[in-house]
Amino acid sequence: MATGVEKLFDELGHFRKFQACLYFAAIFQAISCGIHYLASVFLVDTPNFLCDPPGNITNVLYGNHSMASLDDIWSFYSPWKGPVIVQTIMGEQWELSPCRKALRHDTLDFEYEFLGNKSMEACGRYLYDHSQVEQSIVTDWDLVCEKEWLAKLSQPTFMLGVLIGALVFGDIADRIGRRPILMATSLCQFAFGITVAFTGNYYYFVVMRFLLAMVSSGYLVVVFVYVTEFTGSRVRTWTSMHVHASFAVGIMIVALVGYLVRVWWQYQIILTLSTCPFLLYCWKFPETPFYLMAKGRHKEVQELLDTIAHSNGLEPKLKVTELMERGRAAAGEGRQDDRGLEEAERKLSILDMFRSWRMARRGITCWAIWFIGALGYYVFSLGSVNLGGNQYVNLFLVGKKESEREREGESARNGAVELPSYLIGCFAMDRVGRKRTCAPALLLSGVACMLIMAVPQDSRFLAVILSMTGKFAIAIAFGLIYLYTCELYPTVIRSLAVGSGSMMCRVGSVVAPFCVYLADIWVYLPQLIVGILAFIIGVLTLFLPETLGEPLTSTLEEAEALGIKPNKKTKVEDSLQMKLADSKA
Repeated sequence: MATGVEKLFDELGHFRKFQACLYFAAIFQAISCGIHYLASVFLVDTPNFLCDPPGNITNVLYGNHSMASLDDIWSFYSPWKGPVIVQTIMGEQWELSPCRKALRHDTLDFEYEFLGNKSMEACGRYLYDHSQVEQSIVTDWDLVCEKEWLAKLSQPTFMLGVLIGALVFGDIADRIGRRPILMATSLCQFAFGITVAFTGNYYYFVVMRFLLAMVSSGYLVVVFVYVTEFTGSRVRTWTSMHVHASFAVGIMIVALVGYLVRVWWQYQIILTLSTCPFLLYCWKFPETPFYLMAKGRHKEVQELLDTIAHSNGLEPKLKVTELMERGRAAAGEGRQDDRGLEEAERKLSILDMFRSWRMARRGITCWAIWFIGALGYYVFSLGSVNLGGNQYVNLFLVGKKESEREREGESARNGAVELPSYLIGCFAMDRVGRKRTCAPALLLSGVACMLIMAVPQDSRFLAVILSMTGKFAIAIAFGLIYLYTCELYPTVIRSLAVGSGSMMCRVGSVVAPFCVYLADIWVYLPQLIVGILAFIIGVLTLFLPETLGEPLTSTLEEAEALGIKPNKKTKVEDSLQMKLADSKA
C-alpha cells in the first residue's frame, strides 16, 4: 500500500502550494518548542545576591570601594572576593556574604579588615542585583543557599516531562491520528504556558512546566512524522531537516525577549503569545494520507486528494482506488491491504518494534544512534570552554547562556560547525543515502575523538580541531536520525518509533553532564567515551537497510522487508502486476 500512497506525490506534486502552506504552518508552531525548551535559561536565572542587612545602611565598604548604598556595589561585586561591610544607622557593623552574615563586636573604626569577635547569623531575607534580572523565580521565592537545589531541579523535571511526552504522544498519535495530537498539544502549550506565568509558588510552577514539557515534546515528535507523510521523497530530506531550523528560531526569540523583558512572568506570557496565531488555523489541518490509508478511511483519502489537487491548480483525476491498486500490485494482490487493516485495528505497542530478530536489531541500533547523538552533542557543547561577553548575545548566536568569564572562541566554533553539518548532511543523504551518511559520520566522530588521546598536551589547537571534527560528524548523525527513523518504520507505529527514539535522546542528554564531569579525571576522557561508543554504533549502523528512494511503508511486514533483495522471479511478478494495475487505471 505504501507504494500506492507515494504515487500521489508524483501526480499531485512533491512540495507544491498545498504542502508548502501546510509545512510552514506546522513548523511555525515548532518554534514554540524551542522557546519552551530554553525558556528556563532566564526563568531560573540567579543574579548576584547578599544577605539583607538589618536596619538602614549609612556606609558600605567593599575592598577599596566606599559608598553610601548597597545598590552601588553590584557593578564590581564578585562573591569570591570577600564579604561586603555595612554600617547601620545604629552604629552596628555587619559582614554580608551570599548565605550568611556576621555582626562585628567591639568595633572602633569602620574598616574593611577586622580581627575581632564576630557572631554568625543565618539570612532571613536576601538582597539581589537587579541590573541584569529584575525578577526571576529565584528572586521571587528566594531559591538560593539551602534552597538552591530547588532552582536546579526545575530543568531536570522539565526534561523528564519531555522524555515522557515523546513516548506517550508518539504512541497516541499512531492510535488516533497525527492531526488530533497536533491540535491538542498546541492548545495545551498555550494553556500551560500562560498558566506557568501565574503560578503562585514553586511547586505549582514545576508541575505546570512538567506538563508544558510533555505537550511540547509531543508536538515536536508528531510534527516530524506529519511533515514527512505530507511531502514527497524528492524534498523529504530538506523538509525534515529544516524543522530543526524552526527550533533554532525559538531559541533566538528567547534571547531577544529575555533581553527586552526582565520580569519572568511577563517574559513567559510574551513567549507563549508569540506562537498563538497557530491556534487560529490548526483546526483546518487535514489528517495525513498515509494514516488514513492505513486505517482504511478511503472516503477521507479521496476528499484529501481532491483538495490537494484543487489547491495545487490541478484537475482532481487521481482516485483512491488507483492508489490501492498500486499498493496491491507492489505487495501481492489483496494480502497487504488486508494485513494493513488488521494492524490498524489491532492496538500496537512499543513491543511491535521488536517483533522479530531483524526488527529488534533495527530498533536497538536506532535507539543507540539517538542516544549517542544526544550524548555526543551535549558532551561537545557542555565540555567546551565557555564564551564570555553578553549572555543574551551568546544565547542568540550559540544557543546557550554563559555567565562566567572564560577564554573566547570555543563555543563560537561549536555553533559554527552545526550549520554546515546540517547542510552537508542534507546533500549527502540525497546523494549517497541515509545509511551511507549516518554510518561514516559516526565512524568519523569516533576516530576523531579517539585520536585526541595521541595529541600532545601542548598542541591545544590540534585537540580543538579534532574535537570540532567529532562535533561536526555527530551533528550530521543527530540531524538525520529523525527522518531515518520515520522511513525505517511503518505508518502504524511511525510516531511511536520517533517518540521512543526521542526518549533515548533525552536519556543521552541526562547522562551527558555526568560524562562531562569525568574531565576531572582526564581532560579528554568524555570525548574518548563518546568516540568509542560512536565507532561501535557506526559499525552497527552499516547493517541497517538503506531507505533512499524507498517509499514510506504502511505495514510492519513492509517495514521488515526493507533491505531484503527480492529474487528475480519476484521482480518479474511485481513488474507484471504493476503493468496490470496501470492498464486497469
